[in-house]
Amino acid sequence: MATFAKSTFSASTYATFRPSYPASLFNTVIAYHRGPKRLCLDLGCGPGNVTREMSRHFDRVVGTDPSPGMIAQARASISGTEMGKYSHVEFREGFAESTSDVGEGEVDMVVAGQAAHWFDFGRLWPEMRRLVRKEGTVAFWGYKDHVFVDYPEATRLLQEYAYGEHPDKLGSYWSQPGRSYLQDQLRVVRPPAEEWSDVQRVEYEPGTKGKGSGEGVVSMEKALTVGEVKAYMRTWSSYHGWREAHPQRTARGQGGDGDVVDQLVDEIAEGAAHFRDEGSVVNVEWGSSLVMARKR
Repeated sequence: MATFAKSTFSASTYATFRPSYPASLFNTVIAYHRGPKRLCLDLGCGPGNVTREMSRHFDRVVGTDPSPGMIAQARASISGTEMGKYSHVEFREGFAESTSDVGEGEVDMVVAGQAAHWFDFGRLWPEMRRLVRKEGTVAFWGYKDHVFVDYPEATRLLQEYAYGEHPDKLGSYWSQPGRSYLQDQLRVVRPPAEEWSDVQRVEYEPGTKGKGSGEGVVSMEKALTVGEVKAYMRTWSSYHGWREAHPQRTARGQGGDGDVVDQLVDEIAEGAAHFRDEGSVVNVEWGSSLVMARKR
């Protein structure tokens, strides 16, 4: 989480170019939940996308994040003319493993979108036991790398650049073990059986034979321009680390000679002319996972 908490990280860019979650995911989470919907706690809320969506279903929603920049961005997202709409939403700076300002058994549901891979589960589960009421629920979900479902070679090159250990590529700049947790479909999320029941997992592993060619239940998919794909990759924590190590290399869109993302797309375009135009549209799917559990 340290990358996103840095003052040099752009929370507004993150909010703009990160993929959004489909209505089907939220419908699944809400359908799983039983009983009152008085308070929902959104851990690692980032710019507040999940918090705002959950506010449609709960009397009160609190989003927490250790990054001051993210909390500022989240608060800005509900300011102004929409303040009345979100009067029951609150954002606080804080860590998932310590929410002392929330009372014992006070929470009906805890959610975390693209945040659980940062958690210290040895400390988190005791806190969830304290916070969540009997038969209350937790729902953690996340996504890993995107796949160009119509371009197998482009996907292979993406993986090479994303995880290559050479310092000019991105692999050595991921925060670990968090990235490995996402790669492993959040199987590290194991609610203690003596405290949690009815554990359900929903996963999807994309394929490269067209839309929906993967295994599991499709959750996150989108048609993006090549330019949007580049902008999204530049929100990765590994890219932020790469930039710190290569301050002299600037994206062409910012007047430089090109960065690692430009280099990747240039290499893809050598074999797929479609990628030469930043306005060209490509179909993208993300590997995703959702874990839900109910307090005994």
